[in-house]
Amino acid sequence: MNPILKIDGVTKRFGGLLALNDVEFEVRRGEIMGLIGPNGAGKTTMFNCIAGVYAPTEGKVVFAAEEGAPTVTNGFKPERVTALGIARTFQNIRLFSELTVLDNVRIGCHCRSRANFFGAVLRSRAQRQEEAAIIERSMRWLDFVGLGAQALAQASALSYGNQRRLEIARALATGPRLIMLDEPAAGMNPQETRMLVDLIHNILAEGVTVVLIEHDMKLVMRICNRLVVLDHGMKIADGTPEEIRGDERVIEAYLGRGAAHA
Repeated sequence: MNPILKIDGVTKRFGGLLALNDVEFEVRRGEIMGLIGPNGAGKTTMFNCIAGVYAPTEGKVVFAAEEGAPTVTNGFKPERVTALGIARTFQNIRLFSELTVLDNVRIGCHCRSRANFFGAVLRSRAQRQEEAAIIERSMRWLDFVGLGAQALAQASALSYGNQRRLEIARALATGPRLIMLDEPAAGMNPQETRMLVDLIHNILAEGVTVVLIEHDMKLVMRICNRLVVLDHGMKIADGTPEEIRGDERVIEAYLGRGAAHA
């Protein structure tokens, strides 16, 4: 099976700082892959290279939304990467806090809308129909993450855990084939974390491949099919959770003896 995403020798420099150094890995269709490592390892920088926030200094990011149709995304703007089928959430929640929960998700849907300026101004029939479809699709994703009953609430009124879920709903509304979750369990209590695990499995059941950055090792070891470990911008391991748990390089750089044998 062809990978949905291939990271081919990606290096990213910021002046004299080498944030990523010749990193290579693949993301397979239909898996939950964890990208882990200590703070400063280059994980979010890698997400930003995939999402189009940064262009790799060297190497290639190759995305294949459909079998046999790979696209090198180097130099693509974030909106073009999103249109290809890659969505992401952020380590620090980025919502439009003054808008309603529904409107936040509608914004995600609009990346695939067809309405033009004149249609919006004149409120053409096609534009009204499309807007009705966007509302219906937005509500579908809000129900999916368990926030349908709060659609008209202001986003800032949601609990921290529900704001995380809202950000995931907005990402799903873009119609992705691959979703990247940046520390989705950060700040969640145990009950919210259990609900997040169920939500990620439900996302996978929708045909969306999942890549996540996460420091909750219990969650990572429980949910991920495969892990890629970064340290100081370099890949030091790639394997199943069981293989990673026993990898001496990972134990030394990140897990420690206690976590490795937990």
